[in-house]
Amino acid sequence: MLRIGVAVFTEKGFHNTPVDEIVAAAGVPKGSFAYYFGSKDAYTVQVIERYAEYFNKKLDRILSDATVEPIDRVKAFMDEATAGMERFQFRRGCLVGNLGQELAALDETFRGVLLATVQGWQARVRACLDEAQEMGQLSPSVDTDGLARLFWYAWEGAVLGAKLEKSRAPLDAVSEAFIGQLRALGNSTSRVEDPRPSKARATGKLARGGHVPRLPKSAAA
Repeated sequence: MLRIGVAVFTEKGFHNTPVDEIVAAAGVPKGSFAYYFGSKDAYTVQVIERYAEYFNKKLDRILSDATVEPIDRVKAFMDEATAGMERFQFRRGCLVGNLGQELAALDETFRGVLLATVQGWQARVRACLDEAQEMGQLSPSVDTDGLARLFWYAWEGAVLGAKLEKSRAPLDAVSEAFIGQLRALGNSTSRVEDPRPSKARATGKLARGGHVPRLPKSAAA
């Protein structure tokens, strides 16, 4: 029954899904729903938690794949998520995004469980970006926590846009922009050392800005 709730809420949301529709899809009496869950609100909290469990496993599988470079893992997640939306003709979005728009301002319990879910996703992306820093793909000065938050809120907006447009274009736009930003943050900090000898390198000191100063041609080896 929780699996059915994930599918229906992801497509239609909370308010557009009556309990009668849920029990009919599950093939169980309405009394059984009341017995096991008590109320639609309590049921919905469990649905969110089940969805978070499923999605966490998906993120862990993709973002922890040591055979792929960290930035490419983020791209792989977006590619897989885009393919999933295409498979359902862009009718289904993100359950947390859907319910967040409907319920977060109405009920503190819903807001808490939804926020905890998103923060868990952000932590997984941040860990992947931290690994990118360790590998030299991102500058040590980059705020990976801020980037992870930016990613998820931009991605949730793109998912909504894809449902509205019934197109992958919003997803592709965010994917290209975010990965491009990560690449730029890496390229802007990478430095190719001048192979020619210099006094700065000999003393272990760099010029202001971190760049090795160029020597006049007469000093070249």
